Amino acid sequence: MKKKIKFSAIFLMMFAVLFSCTDLEIEETDSILTSGFDGLSAEEASSSLNDMYNSLVGAISTQENLYSLTEVTSDALLIPTRGSDWGDNGLWRQLHQHSWTPDHRFVTNTWNQWNQLQLSASEVIDERSSSSPQVKAQAHFLRALSMYIILDNYGQVPYRDTEALPSVDPVVLTEMDAVNFIVEDLNVAISNLEDSPAGNDNSTASKTAARFLLAKVLLNKHIFTNTSVDNADMGKVIDLVDQISASGYELQDGYFDIFNSSADSETIWYIPASVGPKIFSTLHYNSTELGGGGWNGFSTLAEYYDLYEGDPTQNRLDADGNPIDGQEERRGGVPPMGIPVGEASDPLLNGDDNGDGYVDGSNVGNGFLIGQQYATDGTPLEDRGGAPLAFTRDFTNSATNAPSLTDNSEVSGIRLIKYNPRYGAFKEHHIFFRYSDAYLMKAEAMLRSGQDITGMINNLRTLRDASPLANVTEKELLEERGRELYTEFWRRNDLIRFGEYTRDWEFKDPGAIGNPDRELFPIPATQVILNPNLVQNPGY
Repeated sequence: MKKKIKFSAIFLMMFAVLFSCTDLEIEETDSILTSGFDGLSAEEASSSLNDMYNSLVGAISTQENLYSLTEVTSDALLIPTRGSDWGDNGLWRQLHQHSWTPDHRFVTNTWNQWNQLQLSASEVIDERSSSSPQVKAQAHFLRALSMYIILDNYGQVPYRDTEALPSVDPVVLTEMDAVNFIVEDLNVAISNLEDSPAGNDNSTASKTAARFLLAKVLLNKHIFTNTSVDNADMGKVIDLVDQISASGYELQDGYFDIFNSSADSETIWYIPASVGPKIFSTLHYNSTELGGGGWNGFSTLAEYYDLYEGDPTQNRLDADGNPIDGQEERRGGVPPMGIPVGEASDPLLNGDDNGDGYVDGSNVGNGFLIGQQYATDGTPLEDRGGAPLAFTRDFTNSATNAPSLTDNSEVSGIRLIKYNPRYGAFKEHHIFFRYSDAYLMKAEAMLRSGQDITGMINNLRTLRDASPLANVTEKELLEERGRELYTEFWRRNDLIRFGEYTRDWEFKDPGAIGNPDRELFPIPATQVILNPNLVQNPGY
């Protein structure tokens, strides 16, 4: 019989603190302090593993929490206030401006979600639990993932030993101790998980997924431990990616085809989570007939769009879906009407109702949407006020016409679409680990080891219909990662590793420019009170 040690109980105490005005004394009234844990049955362990994977669905599908911490705090995404829409007391603007505080909702939610996952995994791993070898191996992977995300975002990881008395505060792992713990878990996972070659239904962890995550940990190890790059670690990254390649994973031609739910050679691990929030959070209310339009929020900076080849003012496709503004494939484009996407019998599609080769509601382009948008029959779309629905490069106040993140028009900002609604607006196929990332991790490890990677990067660029580069330095490699992996949860991590996260970009708070304290998020204030082993990060 199990007696679970729940983080949720801590959260109840946390809310009591939040709403108790001035009395911050925490009384030991919750069962968390008196109820221990004595293991899970095999059935309970299997059920707990399913619950952990289900928790990932909520953590990954939303446009909030981890997604916003990794992308909106970077140069890749921002959400201006348009009238009263997306105001939310500055919640979104604070992320892009780097002016968040210890009580920011997404900072707290992310901490809670991933620490709860870690604890659940530890209960399955506990020697007193009757977990099967495969269930336990999955739990080792999920615990490593949760601890990696907490370490990456907060710099310290509270770890509750399930064999300790419940009255004992979780220890806090930092720097090398945290890295070593994660690496040990991943080595166990690699030894015991089943392999899943490319093209399989990779919706749960495999040896390949664990190798990918281990490569990610080692690539960032010098950042986590505040040390210099270790060539031995870079060699391990290269070896791990080579092992991933040996399982059949390789770069795939047809960039946007990777992001539908068909089998491909790139998807290492996907979460069966709806891609809808990533689609509708960026589209205008009138962007598409499919699914009732968008939520008109997420956009990108013009400087991010300008990382790509092509006309800086427009990004169009012809009637056959071919680029006409000099853009590379990954920048996508705006179709003049619905794009021919295959036969009506194609199971990926929602159906060609009138037999004209177009899927109803498929007028939304791929990639970066700028300029006039069109209906499926080619009619120019309008915003809710009757003005042309033409997305702009800039964010300006509607009254003053000055650059601003407040009181913008409905069409300000270039929009980003990676999962296209014509393949199913709510398909449950959200890619989390992808081979192109592994390929670029190997290139980075080689570059940091003093090797020339120009040919390797140009192989990828040729596949993506981009011009070859004369030379690849750290700057070019960071830009290439930005072009390949936009909105895939890695931009903040990449910017920090390349020393660019605290640089100036449009609308960033001047006090955050060059401030290394912003490279970590604050520990939620209530958690510092509840666990004296936690130390608030500098600057908060």
